[in-house]
Amino acid sequence: MATGRSNPSQPGTPRLLRAINDRAALELLLEEGPLSRSQLGALTGLSKPTASQLLARLESAGLVVPVGTTAGRPGPGAQLYEINPRAAYVAGLDVSPERVRVSIADVTGHVVTEHRLPQHADDPGQAVEQVGRALDVATTAAGLDRSDLRAVVIGTPGALDPATDELRYAAHLPGWHSPRLLEELTADLGVPVALENDVNLAAVAEQRVGLARGVQDFVLLWVEAGIGAALVLGGRMHRGHTGGAGEIGYMPMPGAPLIKNPELETANSGGFQELAGAPAVLDLAREHGLDSDTAQAAVADAVRRAEAGEDAEAGDARDLGDAGDAFLRTLAERLATGLAAVVAVVDPELVVLSGAVPRAGGERLRALVQEELSGLAVPRPRLLQSELSGSPVVIGALQTALATAREQVFSTH
Repeated sequence: MATGRSNPSQPGTPRLLRAINDRAALELLLEEGPLSRSQLGALTGLSKPTASQLLARLESAGLVVPVGTTAGRPGPGAQLYEINPRAAYVAGLDVSPERVRVSIADVTGHVVTEHRLPQHADDPGQAVEQVGRALDVATTAAGLDRSDLRAVVIGTPGALDPATDELRYAAHLPGWHSPRLLEELTADLGVPVALENDVNLAAVAEQRVGLARGVQDFVLLWVEAGIGAALVLGGRMHRGHTGGAGEIGYMPMPGAPLIKNPELETANSGGFQELAGAPAVLDLAREHGLDSDTAQAAVADAVRRAEAGEDAEAGDARDLGDAGDAFLRTLAERLATGLAAVVAVVDPELVVLSGAVPRAGGERLRALVQEELSGLAVPRPRLLQSELSGSPVVIGALQTALATAREQVFSTH
């Protein structure tokens, strides 16, 4: 028997139409910045009375706030509205064996605080302790409490196995291998927590606010202490059956020892890692007379020497320049050899180089990798150097957390 009551989820009902209009208005305010009633009406196709009711509804819900008036037109200015930045906050973290980076952003994406906390090598602690300590430092600095956070996204080496929820490919991250890791983090921190591979988050950053916006198929090659890749196919992250897609540091490579049980060996072991990971870069630098403490410093020094050598007619400067150039060419050949295998299988439109080593090598290293790759692979993707400032992993974590928080806040008012 019919009850005469309407179903609020039925298509076309006033409640559903209001929800659709509200969400569209909020998205426009995020993209366009402050808008007046008439501007919002023109962009959404709503009448002025309907736009006024919508803004009043959103202001009452605490989602928009008035922020001044329009100027430069005859007559009184129109009231402008923007998203209320205090409607929600999110946190993004990048965890490694050496340090934890943490940032907090408001719902508009504005970063309100960011910190870098060293890990204690002699007592790294458990995952919950590390994350809790980082969140307490960040929320206190921002004048917030953990309860103000709508979502927390953590980037780590390795990836969660979807079948077991255990962190794999990250033996060098002690304290993070509980079979109930996500449950423990969420329960003990009192905040919804998501865990994602750090290189995948760097790719999310490129996809949302970087060079891969609008690109459906791209690969991100990450080169720091370890080597990894992220694969975005058809606009979606490809994680693989066990979450291990992109763990190309383990990929067998010509000229590198064949490691048959990489997860049982030392951290970050594998063919590609043995040729182009940070230890290999430092060894290669020493072979060319470059003495640096870190891989990125060695690459930056090689670039400086190569550029100085080009301006020198003879003598030591020219010799040092030749050594720097030879080092960069060998490193580019190694990186391109690994990339060639990925490109041959995936055939992406774009490859983005990211991480401390490509950043230190700049355009010179990028161009050399492009040159080598063109001779090794039939597909010829564009090869670009990431232009993101700050930590791409944290940026990707914040973007992922913001998508979750906005869905919650904008859909439930």
